[in-house]
Amino acid sequence: MSTSSPKLCFAASSGGHYEQLMMLKPLMERYDSFVLTERTQYQAKDRGTRTYYVPQINRKERMVLLKLIGNGFRCLGIFLKERPDVIICTGVLAMLPMCLLMKLFGRKLIYIESFAKVTSATESGQLLYRFADRFYVQWDSMKRSYPNAICLGSIY
Repeated sequence: MSTSSPKLCFAASSGGHYEQLMMLKPLMERYDSFVLTERTQYQAKDRGTRTYYVPQINRKERMVLLKLIGNGFRCLGIFLKERPDVIICTGVLAMLPMCLLMKLFGRKLIYIESFAKVTSATESGQLLYRFADRFYVQWDSMKRSYPNAICLGSIY
């Protein structure tokens, strides 16, 4: 592998967001990369890919802000260890700290809005839209919510 190749962080919460991210497995295999996801009961783990876990966050929890700050410190440790150049994120809340750290350190943020969103934006997407170097939607109808987004169709 060439030393000029970028190091990629693939980030997604558990469930459908993680499944969408795994559709990019061929890209993961082309570059030095790792996965960041949530720690859940059913522990998503892809064999052969370095995977880091942060606690799952529910935006309706009372402690949501404290959990975000905690994830921020965990993500800072992962960032300093791995030193990624680019983050490719399919959302959601638990991934926000890493996305924002990437921008804080002058790195690239690529965000892919959820396949499930056809007519309305996600809260994470709305926040990260303004920071993303590239913002992808999977449906043309989503260009109403994100006018500068790129629609390349479904990643499925």
